[in-house]
Amino acid sequence: MAGMTLEQLKIFQAVAQHLHFTRAAEELYITQPAVSAAIHNLEQEYGVKLFHRIGRHIEIAEAGKLLQVEAQKILDQVSLTERGLRELNNLQRGELKLGSSLTIGNYWLPSKISEFKSQYPGIKIDCSLANTEEICLGTATGQFDLGLVEGDVKPALQNTLEYEIVGSDRLQIVVGKKHPWFEWGEIDLSQLTQTLWVMREPGSGTQQRFEEALQNWGIDLSELNVILVFNSGEMTKAAIEDGVGAIGISELMVKKEIQLGTLRVIRVIDNREGKGAMPTASYAYAEIVRPFFKLKHRQRFQTALSKVFEQMLISSMSDSSHQHVSKSVI
Repeated sequence: MAGMTLEQLKIFQAVAQHLHFTRAAEELYITQPAVSAAIHNLEQEYGVKLFHRIGRHIEIAEAGKLLQVEAQKILDQVSLTERGLRELNNLQRGELKLGSSLTIGNYWLPSKISEFKSQYPGIKIDCSLANTEEICLGTATGQFDLGLVEGDVKPALQNTLEYEIVGSDRLQIVVGKKHPWFEWGEIDLSQLTQTLWVMREPGSGTQQRFEEALQNWGIDLSELNVILVFNSGEMTKAAIEDGVGAIGISELMVKKEIQLGTLRVIRVIDNREGKGAMPTASYAYAEIVRPFFKLKHRQRFQTALSKVFEQMLISSMSDSSHQHVSKSVI
């Protein structure tokens, strides 16, 4: 038996993806007869049908579905091995694939990447931004070497992903100038249900933390009058600058607007029994501190680049250890 080759697997995967021989050939820059021959040889070698030919169309067969899963694992491992070999040059070249949730990627991560690039200028860093759920899934499926998120890893992925705190920030209740709270500067917990709200989408780490904080304060999300839901913090911020709603947002995202006076952070007085009392001078303020998590796959091969970047993040966390972080919402 000659056995299958990597080239045949690559051709098979392209056909399985497009369900079209010509499109697969165009993607791989080879001829359509070469694609047909590769599939035919695999089917002949193992005595199975990988695709059913139905008129001018094809459908993937059961044997093809099995090969599709296993072939992807093989090709992924080959790609990682090739990257590992290329890095045996004192990290003078190579590629690091990062996945980051939006707040971290836009406001916290750039300085870390710049620091890393100053030490390893020949390294290419490919960073994709999405919400927490998408980054967790991408890290679990091998799309990213490392993931960085501010939300929790879902239980279904906790056996697959290893996660560790590498930073933190705070969520703030923020309003624009037209909101009556803008002049007050502080409210008590009961007033949170007495205004309009602009929220992030489900799956957002920001939204996860805000809902956890509400729950800890004894407030159900359904009690809030949510008028708009956006899939980016920038959109929620823009919506309230000239509006009357409130948002829960990272302090990193509104630092500039707070300095300019176009938005204002509203402190929330926790006046529940045993938490503080009004109108004494010793108010207890409700705060939302959230950790930033580094994710990696528990079993996948980790490149040297990934290890070095990971260590830099951990060292950076140690350097700022005076900012204590816990995994729970405070």
